[in-house]
Amino acid sequence: MRKCSGVLLILTLAVVLLLSPSPSPVPPPTTAATGPVAHLLPCLPGFSELYPPPANSTAQLSWALLRPLLCRSDALPGTAAGVLEAADAWRNLTLAVADAAAAGEEGRTGGPSCPASVEGDLGAGHARIPCGLAEGAAVTVIGVPREGAARFQVEMVGAGGQVLMHVNVSLGAAGMVVEQNSRTPEEGWGEWERCPPVGDVGSSNGSLQRSLVDGLVRCNEKVGASIIQENNNTMVNVTGNQPEDGQRPKERRQLSGSFSIVEGEPFTVTVWAGVEGFHMTLNGRHETSFAYRERSEPWLIAEVKVSGDLELLSFLANGLPVSEEIDMASVALLKAPPLPKKRTFLLVGVFSTGNNFKRRMALRRTWMQYEAVRSGDVVVRFFSGLHKSEQVNMELWREAQLYGDIQLMPFVDYYSLITFKTISICMFGTKIVPAKYIMKTDDDAFVRIDEVISSLKKSNSHGLLYGLISFQSSPHRDKDSKWFISRKEWPFDLYPPWAHGPGYIISRDIAKFVVRGHQELTLQLFKLEDVAMGIWIQQYKSSGQQVNIVTDDRFYSEGCESDYVLAHYQTPRLMMCLWEKLKTDYQAVCCE
Repeated sequence: MRKCSGVLLILTLAVVLLLSPSPSPVPPPTTAATGPVAHLLPCLPGFSELYPPPANSTAQLSWALLRPLLCRSDALPGTAAGVLEAADAWRNLTLAVADAAAAGEEGRTGGPSCPASVEGDLGAGHARIPCGLAEGAAVTVIGVPREGAARFQVEMVGAGGQVLMHVNVSLGAAGMVVEQNSRTPEEGWGEWERCPPVGDVGSSNGSLQRSLVDGLVRCNEKVGASIIQENNNTMVNVTGNQPEDGQRPKERRQLSGSFSIVEGEPFTVTVWAGVEGFHMTLNGRHETSFAYRERSEPWLIAEVKVSGDLELLSFLANGLPVSEEIDMASVALLKAPPLPKKRTFLLVGVFSTGNNFKRRMALRRTWMQYEAVRSGDVVVRFFSGLHKSEQVNMELWREAQLYGDIQLMPFVDYYSLITFKTISICMFGTKIVPAKYIMKTDDDAFVRIDEVISSLKKSNSHGLLYGLISFQSSPHRDKDSKWFISRKEWPFDLYPPWAHGPGYIISRDIAKFVVRGHQELTLQLFKLEDVAMGIWIQQYKSSGQQVNIVTDDRFYSEGCESDYVLAHYQTPRLMMCLWEKLKTDYQAVCCE
């Protein structure tokens, strides 16, 4: 009997273990909320400046619709700061517009107010960046290390005077050490990145070496100690035959292990902005890369400071974002057609940042010239938040009035707030310009509108998510990652299927579900907008609706391949090249 009781006990425990719930690596079949997931808060500071928007402004058609989203109790990180700073920017912009109108300059045709380059003050060691940095912009300093030089620093400073990014370069005979970090008002300084990495000096297997930024290593390996640099600037192998001490020329003190910096001799250091991060070169050689973190994006930079044990000979920031001179003849050709009064086939919402003037012009001159766009069957609009630079906002406002294709957002363009843009695009495509399909893309993506239309006409128009689909992806848990997601934000190990952000299309019924869900506060806000759309579509499916997920490998999220439908990371020059190839060769062939 005792033996049987023991067997029964074991069987009972086994059943209990089998039936007990365990942490799930994937979201449950239904994550739809049964009621509101948030509530509305009283007005945020700055709302009185932002609302109501001007009644006759065609650049703020979805501005009023976004107001309840900004007041949610579960608002996206940085919402309060983004709204408050936008209120200040909007107040300054309205005053500047009024002053320009009074002076008769509102439609000026003179030169741009955002310069392509600026020279720094050598004495003070700083350069003002009037319209922020953009991809390809660079800050180059030529300096001479002083006697006994130990270090120098480069600081990227925001519009409010706060240091957004710090680069510290320590000099010594043992080698050069570069330390980099960024900070936010909410979190303070992040984790320092050191090159060479601590405990792994000179090794290509260091943690910083394993992840690339724009295809470049985060920390370049140093040249070995088998070479020295002499006064005559020649390289000598010290492991071979060496002259007697009396015959050896007098050497200057070496200040870096790779001998790029020599005491008393000029050197050149350049910090340039890529797609994914900042990069530093020394005398033309790549040294370090630092991935953008939240609030360290290049457009936020208003000033660059250089200090330390060096005498500055030259200080130049070039490749800066610049607005084009206005040619009214070309404006007439590029201006957006009037909004159609009937339902349109496709709305394309393009994410853009205020100072990306050249990117927007490249799109207007290329794929926005498709006949479907010019006829109004496809409507294209840029969705841009306000900038912290008064000059950028003034140029952006003039651009919006000239071309009629920009929708301004009532917040500063922080990366953590881009999901508001996605919802705004859905609002625009369901309430302002009723569209059968809604597409989201970026201003550095080339879209073959003809192929998109052809594919959509073959697709089921209900419950559609079309693009390059990720079916098995996990959240980034590294706190310094731009895409960091905590377990509180998403407790599961996998995301539901989602389409990569450079370009995807949803059907009208899903867009209406997204808009209604956020108006009724039954959908979760999530700061990664493309993943957020996947989460919302999963909830749409859980509500009993059919979902049609179509993946297309011709949507290239990291470059271009032949026969593309969408090519990402395309510069304005490449945009023009792709368009010329389509027009002359009638082939979707990449330019690089």
